[in-house]
Amino acid sequence: MANIVTDVICPFCGTLCDDLEVELSDDGKTILEVYNACAIGAEKFLHSQAKDRITRPRMQQEDGSWREVTYDEAAQYTAKILCDAKKPLMYGWSSTSCEAQSVGHSIAEAVGGIVDNTATVCHGSSLIAVQDVGIPSCTLGEAMNRADRVVFWGCNPAHAHPRHMSRYSVYPRGFFTGKGSKSRKVVVIDPRNTDTASLADVHLKVEQGRDYELLSALRVAFRDEKLPDVVAGIPKDQIIEAAELLKSGRFVIIYFGMGVTQSLGKNHNIDIAIAVTRDLNDYTKAAIMPMRGHYNVTGSGEVLGWQYGFPFCVDLSTGVARYNPGETSSNDLLIRDEVDAVFVLGSDPGAHFPISSVKKIAQLPSVAIDPHLTPTTAVCKLHVPVAFVGVEIGGCCYRMDNVPIEARKVVDPPEGMLTDQEFLQKVLDEVRKCKGV
Repeated sequence: MANIVTDVICPFCGTLCDDLEVELSDDGKTILEVYNACAIGAEKFLHSQAKDRITRPRMQQEDGSWREVTYDEAAQYTAKILCDAKKPLMYGWSSTSCEAQSVGHSIAEAVGGIVDNTATVCHGSSLIAVQDVGIPSCTLGEAMNRADRVVFWGCNPAHAHPRHMSRYSVYPRGFFTGKGSKSRKVVVIDPRNTDTASLADVHLKVEQGRDYELLSALRVAFRDEKLPDVVAGIPKDQIIEAAELLKSGRFVIIYFGMGVTQSLGKNHNIDIAIAVTRDLNDYTKAAIMPMRGHYNVTGSGEVLGWQYGFPFCVDLSTGVARYNPGETSSNDLLIRDEVDAVFVLGSDPGAHFPISSVKKIAQLPSVAIDPHLTPTTAVCKLHVPVAFVGVEIGGCCYRMDNVPIEARKVVDPPEGMLTDQEFLQKVLDEVRKCKGV
């Protein structure tokens, strides 16, 4: 008889699909198959079974070779570099549980570090905009049941969130959208011909970096006021048609991604996108939602918010929480040579940061906590492999719509391997010894 674990949360992206089924071997120790997941989500489960997986901490030697160390030695080294540093950077946090994040923040507070998550190079500008003007949003379930006008602006869920359209946004049959995709009109705003754009009823090919102008033009069109013949590469007639299409819907949901948050304008793009949503509420019901990437990056912002009042770029070096993106954000600190130790957990800046920042990480005392071998683990002085959160250990995580969901454990980690939270607790204990508290 098949040994199947049901109602499993996928620990890949912010959609947090909660309908996965994982087939195990008879002894419950090996994952055989993953059902209902996208290809990327299934691979995350199956990758945990890799035969060549690193299962013990490794220290990089002067000649570039690696020496295996114990978890206790790794915790002592981590605590030492953090305590010795005047301004350590503790970055990542997006692919771990809220419980582990909380312990990590306690370490940062004890050593006077900077805590920053992957929102700093992703949806940080969204958070700044929300702090400025608020956000009219909803849950994914509400959008699935009600939205008959779906806008994807600067995002490509067909690749980045592969089951988003089939579970929540386009294809599912909701309470008020009983015909699924036939109940909806899909609008994509993207300069590229993406796979998501190929499915759209309307594709507006905005000129790169001119989202603000197009958003402004939509606000003008809503009011039937005069427009130039072309705005951001889009003819006036197409803008007016898109505006009327949105106004005629019963419920409009705008999903936006890094094509808006990290292009010219940044948080000001999101300010005006929220204003567009607010304007639409004069004619119909409308909501807006960021397409958060890492599966628990939303949770990282929530936990930082509970503890310090800010969602990312939190500087604890003066003994109180300070927040000033551009000054206290990871890349800015690294480029200005303001940090003297680097701690990375649950992310891979070595693959995504500018090369100047990566070189700085390689030069500094550094620790990477990650079950994978990554570009970051290759440049850090210490690599600490840990159990896969959402596969080998449960924990709280937040969906992209700020709904908390409890991930569940499916299999045991390799014998003797610690979880993020367990290793961070060891580090915190060593830090307290070092500080005499």
